[in-house]
Amino acid sequence: MTRASTLLCAVVAAGLMAGAQPVRAAEAPFEPGLMRLAEILGSLHFLRNLCGEKGDRWRTEMERLLEAEKPDPERRARFIASFNRGYRSFGGTYTQCTASATEAVDRYMKEAEQLSRDIASRYGN
Repeated sequence: MTRASTLLCAVVAAGLMAGAQPVRAAEAPFEPGLMRLAEILGSLHFLRNLCGEKGDRWRTEMERLLEAEKPDPERRARFIASFNRGYRSFGGTYTQCTASATEAVDRYMKEAEQLSRDIASRYGN
């Protein structure tokens, strides 16, 4: 299984497990982690396309997270704002793929993988 496939599985699993919690999302201890994950997905969407990956893979991952979470409109808006913040955070910095952009991709992939594992292990059933 590739690292991206593992990340996808972890994101979906974390979303499903987190969505099953009876605690309101605004009070849920895993909420900051999910919002950070959405921001990372936005960053990856920008950076991976900048560095040659074509398509909407990371936007699709965000859509899958939203489908798994089934957030109310206010929470959905927060997820989307986090994704967009991640996407825009690199738009003013990078206009072409550089070594530092590639390093950022690697760091974000690792962070997303760790976040997904942590959320699933701490808050999963």
